[in-house]
Amino acid sequence: MKVASTTRGLRPLAYKTARCAVRALYAEVALEPKPGLVSFRDNGSHADMSAHTFFKSLFALRHYFGAIAIAGQQGAPFETLQSLGLDAEARMLRATGGVNTHRGAIFSLGLLCAGAGQLQARAMPVSAVNLRTALLLQWGDALRQRALAARQKMPTSNGQRAAQSFALRSANDEAAEGFPTLFEVTLPALQTAVAQGHPMRSAKVHSLFCTMAHLDDTNVVHRGGLEGMQLVKTRATQFLARGSVAQADWLAQARRIHEELVARRLSPGGAADLIACACWVDAMQTSEQERSVPVATGREQVHG
Repeated sequence: MKVASTTRGLRPLAYKTARCAVRALYAEVALEPKPGLVSFRDNGSHADMSAHTFFKSLFALRHYFGAIAIAGQQGAPFETLQSLGLDAEARMLRATGGVNTHRGAIFSLGLLCAGAGQLQARAMPVSAVNLRTALLLQWGDALRQRALAARQKMPTSNGQRAAQSFALRSANDEAAEGFPTLFEVTLPALQTAVAQGHPMRSAKVHSLFCTMAHLDDTNVVHRGGLEGMQLVKTRATQFLARGSVAQADWLAQARRIHEELVARRLSPGGAADLIACACWVDAMQTSEQERSVPVATGREQVHG
């Protein structure tokens, strides 16, 4: 199926994509409990940022997600997406006074928005399967080259340094494989919990703990080494084994884990990025489903 020759008529879809992205990032910071991470309740393991810092960042990034979705609609090369991401990162740092609130989300969620744009240009549903396929077909080679180069050159971020030092999977590796943790762990956990009747808050917490138990989170390794990462995985696995958010006292248990991680200055920021991405994919899929439902005319008859 050919990509549309003009994207002017697709711009409203790009803006909807951007709104979903900003709302997903808001949903992530608003979620509590979230062990070691910033929320409205406290600053977690971070002395340099608060929920207010995240709001400044969100405001600075609001146009980026629309711009990268439009680039995706146009089938832009990866270099264009990278340039948009670097510009967004610079705006974030200016808005926050140099604090890195959303570097991971700029990369991961930005790529997903570009993938959505590619699907919109092809008049294809923005589903999990289609997103992974679009990312790998359109930018897979470039993403694999980026991941390889990141392993071979001097690291430029804390996450890259941690990944190189301990031979861990990085965000670049996740992207090069079509975000397997997002689509095989985080998103299914969120949607399964919702399908089982859990409220959205506890469903997100369940998804977060599933992600923490699985992910080699370089944010955690940067702060606490492999021992810190193992602690996060162990606490998350124990929480899930006890019944996760189906336990009567799940909130108190999750907050105790939060306090333990804060005491050790551990912050699973990679898991938080994936929660935001999962919220975005879920919202985009829900929007697609609602758009496909016929509008009632008021003339239908109920047959009993």
